[in-house]
Amino acid sequence: MASAAEQMAANLSWGALGKATDLRQRIFFTIGLLIVYRLGTYIPVPGIDADALREFMDKAGQGIGGMLNMFTGGAIKRMGIFALGIMPYISASIIVQLLATMYTPWQHLKKEGELGRKKLNQYTRYGTVALALFQSYGIAVSIQAGDLAHTPGMFFIASCVITLVGGTMFLMWLGEQITARGIGNGISLIIFVGIVAEIPAAMAQFLAQGRSGAISTPVILGVIVMVIAVITFVVFMERALRKIHIQYPRRQVGMKVYDGGSSHLPVKVNPAGVIPAIFASSILLLPTTISTFSGTSTNPVLSYITAYLGYGQPLHLAFLAALIVFFSYFYTANVSFKVDDVAENLKNQNGFIPGIRPGKKTEEYLEYVLNRILVLGSAYLAAVCLLPEILISEIGIPFYFGGTSVLIVVSVTMDTINQVQSHLLAHQYEALIEKSQLRGKKRTGTRAPARR
Repeated sequence: MASAAEQMAANLSWGALGKATDLRQRIFFTIGLLIVYRLGTYIPVPGIDADALREFMDKAGQGIGGMLNMFTGGAIKRMGIFALGIMPYISASIIVQLLATMYTPWQHLKKEGELGRKKLNQYTRYGTVALALFQSYGIAVSIQAGDLAHTPGMFFIASCVITLVGGTMFLMWLGEQITARGIGNGISLIIFVGIVAEIPAAMAQFLAQGRSGAISTPVILGVIVMVIAVITFVVFMERALRKIHIQYPRRQVGMKVYDGGSSHLPVKVNPAGVIPAIFASSILLLPTTISTFSGTSTNPVLSYITAYLGYGQPLHLAFLAALIVFFSYFYTANVSFKVDDVAENLKNQNGFIPGIRPGKKTEEYLEYVLNRILVLGSAYLAAVCLLPEILISEIGIPFYFGGTSVLIVVSVTMDTINQVQSHLLAHQYEALIEKSQLRGKKRTGTRAPARR
């Protein structure tokens, strides 16, 4: 039989949004900050030759024009103040999370609760500044070497570095404000808005190729069907769970004896989310990106690597699939689902898996289940990322129809909708509590009849 909370969630109506004042304020606050982000992508870095930059970026390959342009919402193509996007912060946070599982002092910080979390967040900010400085200096030098600056020199490099680093730090602050005072995860929403904002232009470009005869009508219809099928498959797989039955024994509190309960430990088929795809794509695009910026001065080794690891090459696809599988296992085992921590928490809560002894045996069983689940999860991630990339390289469809972008858009949309529903559910609970308190006050406020 469904609980009261499940019944209320099933009867949840979006019409309740009009009564949830706090939720409306959060939504408007989020939309306002995202508009500020989009406006910032159109403000150019000072000293850039816009016409020469546009011509250069149109000729640039998938290394710069694809992945980086997608994650920055088109800012890298326009060389806006947000050209670095939020990727330095994401890279720094992932590195800090991985180090927090392997570096002993940071392991202790992670176990200190709120104070340790604040300290790790501070290290993440320091790492963001360091990565942004390194990347912005590389971009500034490359722009100057490509004759894309009006007045090249140290002053241009300094102004470019300061502007790009400042833009990344502002985006980091913007994301934290959305997370704290808005709705959804701010960092994810910034990437989401950057991708969605460029989809109409990509769609128009794709349809223009069909009108010009470069792409046939059956291919266009096939791509549209493929995108719908991929989105449906991603939604299904992201909601797929493996429920492990957990039993709790009887317990005695004072003179009362409470019966043992049971619950489920949900394990997602894809516990690592979109992180493996982002990591694998970034690593493989690094040689192409360096060679694109460095122009003719590329060394022979880098040229050889770029030729065989270029976008759409068989070796590129093979390495991409291998890296996605590797990072799926590595990130899940070290960050998103640590079996030793889960087993320890179950033991501390007196919970156990039926037929499995608490402690080491539970840890071994969870590791066995997780490894089997990740076979399906990593294969799903690799398939979703590889199939669109093959079509992108063979047919020439826009980069925004790729597997990584679809994964990000679907995951962020589902997460944001879940948070909105949670706020609406909490609002209904508050309304019920207020009604019950008002009824209680009315009852207590009535006078008893006077005795005669």
